Amino acid sequence: MFIQTESTPNPATLKFLPGQTVLQTGTADFPSTEAAETSPLAQRIFAVAGVTGVFFGSDFVTVTKADGTEWDHLKPAILGAIMEHFQSGAPVISGEGAAPASGHADHSGEDGEIVAQIKELLDTRVRPAVAQDGGDITFHGFDRGIVYLHMQGACAGCPSSTLTLKMGIENLLRHYIPEVTEVRPVAA
Repeated sequence: MFIQTESTPNPATLKFLPGQTVLQTGTADFPSTEAAETSPLAQRIFAVAGVTGVFFGSDFVTVTKADGTEWDHLKPAILGAIMEHFQSGAPVISGEGAAPASGHADHSGEDGEIVAQIKELLDTRVRPAVAQDGGDITFHGFDRGIVYLHMQGACAGCPSSTLTLKMGIENLLRHYIPEVTEVRPVAA
């Protein structure tokens, strides 16, 4: 098994590509050891000292390190943990957590059509670009012109995430959907 790594715009996060499917659908974010209890793979990665976050996409694993920890020391141990997991045959996510949430809040009523347009743009234009950087973005709501989004994986805590939200995503949504006036980040 050959696992490739890619840097991300977030210097505290590295993207690992195991060369096989990680999740069949959706994404999974594990911002802490406690959150990883449903994932044998995330638990293995959190067992490496200095790991502070794990995120799964369709074909990648994004790992966030603690401040003051060097990738030179962490990377071999994380590569080993990922390789051991896939060779063990254990599931990436087990039990009830096996179906990751899409992260889309349900909206109906007068804003239903606007929300559907926002979700469509996020899924077709934004999420693929954000996944390239080892992260994901989830829709959390729309209220009086304001779109609430949550950044995950490499995008969470990235120095350029505010710029991505304001200059990139906000401008895109405002261009296609005149009812959108602003985009704001939310914590999970």
